[in-house]
Formats: sequence, C-alpha cells, structure tokens
Amino acid sequence: MISKKTKYGLKALSYLAKQEKNIPVLISDISTSENISKKFLESILLTLKKSGILSSKKGKGGGYYLLKKPKEIKISTIIRILEGPIAMLPCVSLNYYERCDDCVDEKKCSLNRLMADVRDSTLRILENKTLEDFHCGS
Repeated sequence: MISKKTKYGLKALSYLAKQEKNIPVLISDISTSENISKKFLESILLTLKKSGILSSKKGKGGGYYLLKKPKEIKISTIIRILEGPIAMLPCVSLNYYERCDDCVDEKKCSLNRLMADVRDSTLRILENKTLEDFHCGS
C-alpha cells in the first residue's frame, strides 16, 4: 500500500502534467483542485523539487512546474522518491537492499523468491508507465 504522501504526490504531479509546459502553478490551486492539505502538499512538492522532478518560481506568477516532459517521468521514479523501495522486503530491493536478520540463506528462502517475483511484476508496470500515461487517463 502506498502512503498518502505518495498518493498526493502522484495526484499533484498529474495536475501539473495537465498544465501548460513551464507555466508555474500555485500550491493553493493544486491543493484546492486535488483536495490535499496545503501544508502537506508543500512538503511533498519540496521533496520532488529537491529530487529534480519539479522547479519553482517565486513571486508574482510563481509556483511549481515540471522540469521534464510528462512522458520522461517514470511512475517508478516518483514512487521511489516519495515512498522509498518498491520491493516489499529489503532483501529483494534493487536500490535499498538489506539482508533480513532472520534469514539463514536467501537463495533457499521461498519468501525471498516470491517477493522478488512480486517486485519484478510491479516494476514491469511502473517502469513502463510515465506521468503522461498516468494523467491522460483522468
């Protein structure tokens, strides 16, 4: 299950993807349109800005805008930025691997193999979907 942070981040990015390219959008506009707390949204957008997905402009006519075209932003990238690992267990994570404390042999672990399959199936979808795919359906 994804967190509200990730859900709201995806909703906000979808909203921004529908706007004219590089035209800054006020946080309050996104907040109102997507029914997201403005304070929570500020934190999410700042994280996405620090990660290079968004930029912002201050002052009159300011706000947030996408740095890349929606078709260049993978959903898997957004989820990793906001949520962390896509894998359900740390021992099968590609980017955040950690050995499980209770595991004697990962190669013989049936749970490891199952969760690796789940990760691979999930990644096949998320790596092949972009923000453009995501926002076009709404």
